[in-house]
This record gives sequence, C-alpha cells and structure tokens, in this order.
Amino acid sequence: MAGCVLAIDQGTTSSRAIVFGEDFQPVSVGQQEFPQHFPKSGWVEHSPSDIWTSTLRVCREAMEKAPGNGADVAAIGITNQRETTLVWDRKTGEPVYNAIVWQDRRTADFCAKLRADGLEAKFTAKTGLLLDPYFSGTKIAWILDNVDGVRARAERGELAFGTVDSWLIWHLTEGAVHATDATNASRTLIYNIHDNSWDAELCELLKIPMSLLPDVKDSADDFGVAKADLFGRELPILGVAGDQQAATVGQACFEPGMVKSTYGTGCFALMNTGTKPVASANRMLTTIAYRLNGETIYALEGSIFIAGAAVQWLRDGLGLIESAADSQALAEQADPNQDVYLVPAFVGLGAPYWDADARGAMFGLTRNTGPKEIARSVLQSVGYQTSDLISAMQSDWPDAHSPVLRVDGGMTASDWTMQFLSDILGAPVDRPTVAETTALGAAWLAGSRAGIWPGQKEFSAKWKLEKRFEPNLDHSRRERLLAGWQDAVRRTRSSLD
Repeated sequence: MAGCVLAIDQGTTSSRAIVFGEDFQPVSVGQQEFPQHFPKSGWVEHSPSDIWTSTLRVCREAMEKAPGNGADVAAIGITNQRETTLVWDRKTGEPVYNAIVWQDRRTADFCAKLRADGLEAKFTAKTGLLLDPYFSGTKIAWILDNVDGVRARAERGELAFGTVDSWLIWHLTEGAVHATDATNASRTLIYNIHDNSWDAELCELLKIPMSLLPDVKDSADDFGVAKADLFGRELPILGVAGDQQAATVGQACFEPGMVKSTYGTGCFALMNTGTKPVASANRMLTTIAYRLNGETIYALEGSIFIAGAAVQWLRDGLGLIESAADSQALAEQADPNQDVYLVPAFVGLGAPYWDADARGAMFGLTRNTGPKEIARSVLQSVGYQTSDLISAMQSDWPDAHSPVLRVDGGMTASDWTMQFLSDILGAPVDRPTVAETTALGAAWLAGSRAGIWPGQKEFSAKWKLEKRFEPNLDHSRRERLLAGWQDAVRRTRSSLD
C-alpha cells in the first residue's frame, strides 16, 4: 500500500494541509489564511463556508505539490481548532449561524449564572472542565436561543451540531457521516469523559436536544470516505483529534507522566496521566488525550492565554522590535542585575488562576530599565507561566516527577527562550526535528489505522530530537526568580480586588 497521509490542520486563523511521507517528514504543504469576524466586543466568529472552502483549497494544493499529484496518499487525518461551534441543516448542509470561535466570550453571563446556581461541580465531575465560555456547550445553547426558529428546528431533529472536525467530515463525505472523536467531544461541556458518552443530564441543563449530537468514535477510526469528486479518487478519513491532543500524539507522549507544551499565540501544556482521569485541585482541566481501540487515555491540561502574543505586543504595540526574532537578540543583551517581571494578563490569566479580571502589569522597573530588559521579561514570562502549569500538574498528580518537556510551536525556535524554560523548570526541554507535530499527530492516527504506519512503540522510537536544553541555573537563583514571579502575579491579581 501507499505510505503517505494527507493531514488537515484546520486552525483559528488559517487552514493547512500537509502530505507526510513514510519517514514521517512533510513532503508538501498548502496553507491559506481566512477572515476573522468580530461583530461585537468579545465576540469572535468564522464563516463556516470559509472554513470548508479554505480547507478544500489547501488539500488540493498539497496533493498537487506531492509526488505524482498525491498518488501515494492512502488516508486522511484531521486536526482542528477545538471548541469552535457550528450548527447546520442535516439535509442541505446550510449553517444556521456563523461558527462561534473558542475565543468568543458572549456566554460569560450564562456561565456565571450556572456557577451561581451551584452547577459547576456537577459539570466538572462529569466533563473535567470548568464553566467557561471557552467550551462548546454554552455556545450551542446561545445559537438555539438567539437565532430565529433554530430551537424548533433542532427539536424536530432537522439540525446537526459539530466542532470543526465534524463540519469537515460532513463535507468531505458529502453528508454521509456526522461524527467526531473522543478528544473533540471531551471539550464540549456535555460529554461524560468517564463513561464516554453524551450526558443527558448536562444536555438538559443547557437545553440542548441530543438529536443534534454527532457519533463519537476513537481518535483512530473509520470516519467515512472523502468523495472522489474532491480529490480525483476516494480517500478514507481514518484519524481525528483536537489540535492540542494531536500535538500530544505527534510528540509521542504515550507514557504516563510525559508532557508536551505548544507555544503559539498562547500555550497549552498536556500531561499524559494514563487510563485513570486525575481530578485537579488546582483548576487544571481533566481531559481526554486520545482514545485508541476503545481504551481512553486521559490528560491534565493547562492553558496560557498569552505566549507568542506577548512578542507580537513588543512588535506591534510598543514598536521595540521589527520581527519576532529580534526579541532574542535584545534579551541576550539585557542587564543581568535587573529582574523585571511582565505578567501578560492582557486578556486575564489562564490556568491555574483562571482570573478573567486580571490585567497585564510589569514589576521591577528602574531608571535603567529599557527595551532590552522589557524584551527579556516578555520571553521569561512564558517560562514562568509554564512553571505554574507544571507545578500545578505535579501537585494534582503526585506520581508525576520532574518531566522532560517536549515542546513545539513558533516560539520554540528561540534557543534563548527554551534555555530559560529549562532553567526555570529545573528539567530538560526537548525540541523535535519535525516542528509540525500537530499535523503529524493527525497523520499518525490515520496512517496507523490504515496499517501503513507503525504502532505506538515504533512511532515513539522514531521520534527524533533536534536539540535538548538542560538546566544550568543555580538552584537558589531559580528559587529567587520564581518567588519574584509569584509576588508579581499576586500583586497583579490583588490590584483589582
């Protein structure tokens, strides 16, 4: 059989498709950005047609660029922006409203009411999630309650809900399959991660008809067949996972205790906790890492809202740099005797604080502080925030020891930032040779299901290290820096009390 896989990576700002060869290396890529819509403050939407047409276009581009116009492609894997919510007509495929993006905050008041009614513990116990507009459930409820005629149509069974993976599967199969995988289902706020099923009680609380919901499959499973008129021949869809879970797979984090962290606009760290979900006492999320052959593997997840976005702020907001790469050069020249802390709570603080009202602040400024020290504080803030996440995970799960952290995403290109990350964690940081770990994870799910790529053990053995960063910071210095960071976070939060 042919040994290539087409990986669809449908993200928040762009759609990409990558053909991976038998050696797990990319052989061709297609990418296209698409518009973001902000109809009101705090609202973020995408056109469903933009999601589909851009995805189709980049898939065709990647296939055309591949050897033999993609003749060796044997399967399709999909990874996607999580929690983004769509509702469409089951017969026509016509969406009833724009896609409500994971960043959207319009349901904040609804979430606050549910919390005030004492319901958060129930949702968390069943789903591992918090009552936050981030997740899909309250977005579905908003569409049903605010778009004319939609609730009645939903109750008649005429409509379908899906996250982006379901939307793409529906179109690729021309309406033949309405399905999702366990990782995407676990981000909806209405999926019981313990018994692996949609939860009737939670659906009732959010007034969501269960007829809307897709079938839930393993992450490597049969999701139907992409029709021949799309790519010139039929192609099976055999792997699906939400983007952060796909990156966990792509980093071969298959053993309990392994951790990956992805650094893009924000940062998402996932720790594999094995076959038993770990309840968090530190407001981390308990989620599904992947489900294979009916076996569910769980993870603890922590989300940082601002990582690479802080470097963009240096460039676009302050005008201190012309490109992201300039931040490292500035940081390397900073005064070592100044400890300046940036708490980048530009849109609130994520895990483990979940403080939506916090706002960014900088501490330790002196008359001698300049662009170099500010740039260094921006890069260091990523390390400090990651340290918060890892500490919370280790507190939640005492079995976890000081992990090797596998990293991916744009910020990992900075050696200085990765060295500081290792220093402040007191643990090795590993950067892989294949940077496209999210797409690679989706490709492996599909390729292994197709029988053309190896299983977990061999895939793990073929994971290749590009560079390991070892900690070399004095322990007492590390403790002083972390104490300064914790003080800065405390001051940032208390300033709004």
